[in-house]
Amino acid sequence: DPARQSLLSLLSAHSPADDVERAHVTAVHALVSSEPECFARGTFVPGHLTASAFVVDGAGRLLLHHHRRLDRWLQMGGHDEGEHDPEKTARREAEEESGLVDLELVRIGPSGLLDVDVHRIPEGKREPAHLHHDLRYLFVTRSPDAIHAQVEESLDLAFFPLREAEAKLGEASARRVIAKIQAALDRR
Repeated sequence: DPARQSLLSLLSAHSPADDVERAHVTAVHALVSSEPECFARGTFVPGHLTASAFVVDGAGRLLLHHHRRLDRWLQMGGHDEGEHDPEKTARREAEEESGLVDLELVRIGPSGLLDVDVHRIPEGKREPAHLHHDLRYLFVTRSPDAIHAQVEESLDLAFFPLREAEAKLGEASARRVIAKIQAALDRR
């Protein structure tokens, strides 16, 4: 399966920031290696792949949306819809959820990935609790005023300074991801 082989190569090229992310990369690698349906939203054991887009503007602010079902501030992202390419999935999700069409990928290292994270999603929408094996990318927009929320999924949509965004995300991986975003912005 070329899509899975490509993904395994991508994961091998990624340099985890710490032992926690290294464990996430190992878990995603195991999923992709062992589960032919790893891209399918209906694969609940051991979970399925998702892709996220962290979108920053020229001032270095991070775009977050207040997710309707989870009632949390999150980055843009979601499920594969036939792309079988996490970068394309992340871009599509970011465009759909933000209305932005000028997203430029910021390549992080040889893999292009910003981060890899495995996290639990609570039961809902006739789905059991399960794991999202999330591949995360960084994008820049030059038109932050063009955002508009997708009301089916978002209660709100806004740009935040990185430290405020870290607090709003409020998850274990937020500090690691924000540090990576800041380092990438410092290099630009």
